[in-house]
Amino acid sequence: MKKIRALLDKIPWYTDEIHSIVMYLIMGGFTTLINIATFWLFASFLNWDYRIANGIAWIASVLFAYLSNKKYVFDSYTPTRKDRFREITSFFGFRFLTFIVDTIVMIILVSFFLMNETWAKVWTNVIILVLNYVFSKFFIFKSKKQHIQE
Repeated sequence: MKKIRALLDKIPWYTDEIHSIVMYLIMGGFTTLINIATFWLFASFLNWDYRIANGIAWIASVLFAYLSNKKYVFDSYTPTRKDRFREITSFFGFRFLTFIVDTIVMIILVSFFLMNETWAKVWTNVIILVLNYVFSKFFIFKSKKQHIQE
């Protein structure tokens, strides 16, 4: 990963901010794949109720998202247990908040605007992806530089 970053850093316009966004999109893609694959495994392959499968898929994808965002996207620095606890609780809290937003937006798009469920999910995921990035960038993960400034 460091070798790839070193190559990208040779591009004049490639900044830390752009790198953070690129890595967030890549890790978000993996998170989405984990979510869909886990859902399929439990709902289709094991024939579990789709609501239970969706909950398990959400948990699996959020766990992956936390670990990948912490390390590869935001290079988060949590020197103390208190810092780690704050980061974990805020990450899962904000992800649960966007899970609620996801559900509400889906209901509005499907029930009131009569949008196809699949297209509603695609548009909802765009909204959630942006919200999750903003929450992670500004409220959850702190870099070493941010810790020093405090």
